[in-house]
Amino acid sequence: MQVLKKAVCALLVQCLFAAFYIMPAAAKTFVYISCADDGEIAALEMNLETGDLTMIGKAKAGNVVMPMAVSPDRRYLYAAIRSVPRLFMSYGIDSTKGELTHLSTVPSPDNMVYIAMDKTGRFLLGASYTGDKISVNPIGERGFVQAEPVQVMNTGSHPHSILPDPSNRFVYVPVLGADQIMQLKFDEKRGVLTPNKPALVKTTAGAGPKTIAFSPNNRFVYVQDQLDGMLRVYAFDNQTGLLSEIQSISSVPRNANLPPGKVAAGIGATPSPPGATEADKPSIHASDIHITPDGKFLYTSEETTSTLAAFAVDSLTGTLRYINNYVTEMQPRGFNIDPRGNFLLAAGQKSAHCMVHKINRDTGELQPLKRFLVGKNPNWIEIVDFP
Repeated sequence: MQVLKKAVCALLVQCLFAAFYIMPAAAKTFVYISCADDGEIAALEMNLETGDLTMIGKAKAGNVVMPMAVSPDRRYLYAAIRSVPRLFMSYGIDSTKGELTHLSTVPSPDNMVYIAMDKTGRFLLGASYTGDKISVNPIGERGFVQAEPVQVMNTGSHPHSILPDPSNRFVYVPVLGADQIMQLKFDEKRGVLTPNKPALVKTTAGAGPKTIAFSPNNRFVYVQDQLDGMLRVYAFDNQTGLLSEIQSISSVPRNANLPPGKVAAGIGATPSPPGATEADKPSIHASDIHITPDGKFLYTSEETTSTLAAFAVDSLTGTLRYINNYVTEMQPRGFNIDPRGNFLLAAGQKSAHCMVHKINRDTGELQPLKRFLVGKNPNWIEIVDFP
């Protein structure tokens, strides 16, 4: 009997050890926030249950580090430096610890306000607000941005973002100063952009189209205007790549009573003359836009009121229903949604903090949970999930 008991105990111990070793690794979610005035990128780990953020460390970048992009395979993070000299930074992402390792630094074609990856991970797209141009830079075999661009294309006044559609066949550029959206075809083998026919979609005069998002089903496109605060909905023909406007709805708090904004010179441009009073006159300054992974809810940010606007998305028509505006960190230039669609993180340029909001998966309402100190002038957030 004693021998049998010992054998059973030994078997149980073996089973426990086996179970331990074959258990899948716990999912990890890392958050990267560029802090322009510190010249650093803060790396944090997110608790998937509570949304809490824990600082991992900070990677050196450069003065006025702002836009970032993550490679489709989640192995690399790229950042643009908007001070002189203009640079592209490449980092490796540690999938276990979340740490960033600097890989390379190369000159960028101009002062990039926005960067994005194509879906193959072979090209980095950039938009220069002050340079009135867009660019395509190749990515090398080791994940480094290459210094010599494949293409640099002039645009209208002040392009503010650039993004490929989910099929990677088309690219769109909201051009704030020209009140238009460029419609481009993209050759993913060569990394070359060519104008579609027609080459652009006009918006209302003085609208200032800024940022863009695609519905997960690739049927609709959403564009946030900076100057008039309108959120524009477009039907997207994913065969031709052409956009057709079907709705416009305000993203500004309904009681804000703000006048339309004006086109600004932009970061890195010639400073305003002494006595300029533009900053003393509050006006609409809508900014970022993101949609939940399930496509049910869409959110935008407005910097002057420091609020986030929430909208419910009709999955059949793509149209939006306004839910509410929610107060967040001061001057929320950038925010993002975690890949599971549970939390929205908003960075306050004037607060040095990031606030985590819980997303109600049924109603789209936002609940502020906790704020975290991240660094000076946080402005861009990337969230990387390792299931």
